[in-house]
Amino acid sequence: MEKLIFLGVLFGVFVTPRLVHAQENQELEVEQSSEVFLEEYSDTFQENFFEGLKQMGIRNYDRAITYFLECKRLQPQNTVVSFELAKFHLYDKQFIRAQEYALEALNGEPENYWYAETLVDVIDAKKSVIEEVKGELPWSNVELRGNLAEIYYLNEDYLTAKTMLKGIKTSKKQEYLESKINDSIAQQKRKLVPVAKKEDVVPSEDLNSVEGYKSKIETLLTTGSDNDNLLETTEEAMERFPSQPYFYYANGTALNKAQKYKDAIDILETALDYIIDDTALEHAVYKELANAYTATNNTSKANMYLSKIK
Repeated sequence: MEKLIFLGVLFGVFVTPRLVHAQENQELEVEQSSEVFLEEYSDTFQENFFEGLKQMGIRNYDRAITYFLECKRLQPQNTVVSFELAKFHLYDKQFIRAQEYALEALNGEPENYWYAETLVDVIDAKKSVIEEVKGELPWSNVELRGNLAEIYYLNEDYLTAKTMLKGIKTSKKQEYLESKINDSIAQQKRKLVPVAKKEDVVPSEDLNSVEGYKSKIETLLTTGSDNDNLLETTEEAMERFPSQPYFYYANGTALNKAQKYKDAIDILETALDYIIDDTALEHAVYKELANAYTATNNTSKANMYLSKIK
């Protein structure tokens, strides 16, 4: 079985861009030794498997799926076949089936990086979140969590990447990855906070403290009549007091009102990084995140944040 898994993953290189780059020097060797790898399988299985690969190579995905479904009938527990079917259904935008096969493959071989990557691709295509399938995965598997963290890191979803490593005993490799994730989050935060012009740095007398800014911002939030002023004030507050989560929340709220939803999501998720033991503010941030994700038609994430409000 391990030989077939290895072969199947390598034959999938032309539909997995990262794997193409990583394995391009091994393709000839795999083709030359494919017969040896498949000696233990029936002729019928081999014929359907290679015909499926052939149809995949010429982008005839409907016929490829047919052949791999026959392989699935012959070898129900074969993770390579589940992996290929997950990819095909993803291309065909049949996301529910794609997720079922991707989970099946990953449960059969939790430490397989490419199986994890395909599952993440399916989840992203569904505009869903990894938390929704967490209960269907061997979540205690450290290698699986490390792979997911690396995949989300490469996708520049640094906050999700960080959560993948939370609560596990990391290896040196994973500790290095975590340090890169933290560096990327820090850089992202610096980019999000606007650099004020010199003439704007000096605030008025009533805005010389955290409480002074909070008072003005609360008034602007309550009246809701001057969103431009709210944006300007919260940006100034974040510049002067970059570790205050309330200012990020208020800025995210203003960005939502300005219909700048992607920027709002970035700022609001940054707010969550700074919140410590403030349930009311945390719930307020969740509500604004739900509003932003709803506006961007990402109902899965919107519902996820709404479910956190108790």
